[in-house]
Amino acid sequence: MTTSDAPIQTDVPPSGPGCQECTAGGGWWFHLRRCARCGHVGCCDSSPSQHATAHWKETGHPVIQSFEPGEDWFWDYRSEQAGSGPVLAPPASHPADQPAPGPAGSVPADWTRRLHR
Repeated sequence: MTTSDAPIQTDVPPSGPGCQECTAGGGWWFHLRRCARCGHVGCCDSSPSQHATAHWKETGHPVIQSFEPGEDWFWDYRSEQAGSGPVLAPPASHPADQPAPGPAGSVPADWTRRLHR
């Protein structure tokens, strides 16, 4: 496997402070996940649009890391196992003052009813 084919690339920064697709489409997210290979930030499976999992299905990039402050766990979609991994390029999370769910101003009042369980 060449370095570019590795499931984890430690030198690639995250794509931004929030879910790319939700931000572009005016949506919202519950929690954020970061692709450990390309840095794509997507929303978690509890979020309405589940963009992190969609990114894995579209690209085949199998490993994500939580993009929440204070969390550093990884998830491998292939094995469906959580674990630890290397330190990725900063930042390690969305800004601490960014709310979850977010982004601010886009979360509906009944957001808890819209979560995937």
